[in-house]
Amino acid sequence: MAEAERIIGTPDTPGAAGAGRQRPGGDAAPGGPSGAEGTQAPAGGPGTGGTAAGRDGTSGTPAGADGRGSAAERPRGRRRIAVLFTVAVIAYALDLASKMLVVAKLEHRPPIRLIGDWLQLEAIRNAGAAFGFGEAFTVIFTVIAAAVIVVIARLARKLYSLPWAIALGLLLGGALGNLTDRLFRAPGVFEGAVVDFISPKHFAVFNLADSAIVCGGILIVLLSFRGLDPDGTVHKD
Repeated sequence: MAEAERIIGTPDTPGAAGAGRQRPGGDAAPGGPSGAEGTQAPAGGPGTGGTAAGRDGTSGTPAGADGRGSAAERPRGRRRIAVLFTVAVIAYALDLASKMLVVAKLEHRPPIRLIGDWLQLEAIRNAGAAFGFGEAFTVIFTVIAAAVIVVIARLARKLYSLPWAIALGLLLGGALGNLTDRLFRAPGVFEGAVVDFISPKHFAVFNLADSAIVCGGILIVLLSFRGLDPDGTVHKD
């Protein structure tokens, strides 16, 4: 019987042999691993493959290093470009429609008084620049208008400022409106006379394209005084 009890009480496996060992604190560790099997490698240490975040490649990557930072900026830039062209299309469409209406209904007819002698509608053909200046330089003004359009198109690539988008859209729409007259109205290509019809008292006759150009220019001056660049950066003195 004593031999049988000894055999039954003797563990058959190495893991079972450590089942009754005491931890340094005095607590039993039944079934727990012992020796080298119970040693854990430090997190992120050699041979462990790093932390979980490090293993999947998302940890330790600087912001924007994989292009996410620039990708976050691009949609904002596209929205500003959309504003620029939307404003330009609206300004151009209003100018073109008003000129077509004036030529059809008002040209070669008496002026229409809106506010007594202070404001009236009078159709005239202007071979010069805005407000009738420089009639001897029609071709030069045509080239300038085309150059303005090219410059605005180049600025649009780095446009992140909403006020600048509105200002450049007004300039673009106005320049396109008057350039259309230069190209397609008499007396010929690059020399066409612009249709003007808004006639305030003691002031030159102008059109909606001229108004858009002036408003856009004033807005650009104000933005420059405030130190705001087309890319959205602000310069503070």
